[in-house]
Amino acid sequence: MEDIEKIMTDAGMKPTSNRVLVLRELINADSPLSLGDLEALIGTLEKSSVLRALAVCQEHHLIHAIEDGRGVTRYEVCNGTTDGRHDDMHVHFYCLKCRQTSCFEHIMVPRIDLPEDYLADTATYLVKGICPQCQKGAKR
Repeated sequence: MEDIEKIMTDAGMKPTSNRVLVLRELINADSPLSLGDLEALIGTLEKSSVLRALAVCQEHHLIHAIEDGRGVTRYEVCNGTTDGRHDDMHVHFYCLKCRQTSCFEHIMVPRIDLPEDYLADTATYLVKGICPQCQKGAKR
C-alpha cells in the first residue's frame, strides 16, 4: 500500500483509500480493466466512486483509457509521461471471438506527424482479429 501511496503523492494527488484500491487493481491486472471489472474486483465501492478515482488517476497521468473494440472503455497503468503526455502508448489487440483485449507493450503506436497547428495528447492503436487461443480452438 505504501508504494501505491508514494506513486500517487509523487504524481501530486492525494492517496485516498478509494483511489488506492482502484490503482492497486490496475497495477495488479494482466490486461486493461473496464469499470465493470473494477467494480467486481473491488466489490466495496459504488460505480460513482470508482469513476471518480479513475478520473483523478487519469488527470494525474497515472492511468490511461482505451476503447476495447466493443465500445467499452478499459483502463491501464501508464508507464511514463513526458511533458504531461503519455509516452508509453502501445498497440492493443481485441479478439473477436473471446472478446479479450491484450496489450502489446513492445509495439509502440506509430508516430503521426500532424499539421503544426495540432498538438496530440494521446493516440490509440487497436488491432482486431483472432487470438492464438481462439485459433487453436477453431482448428479442432
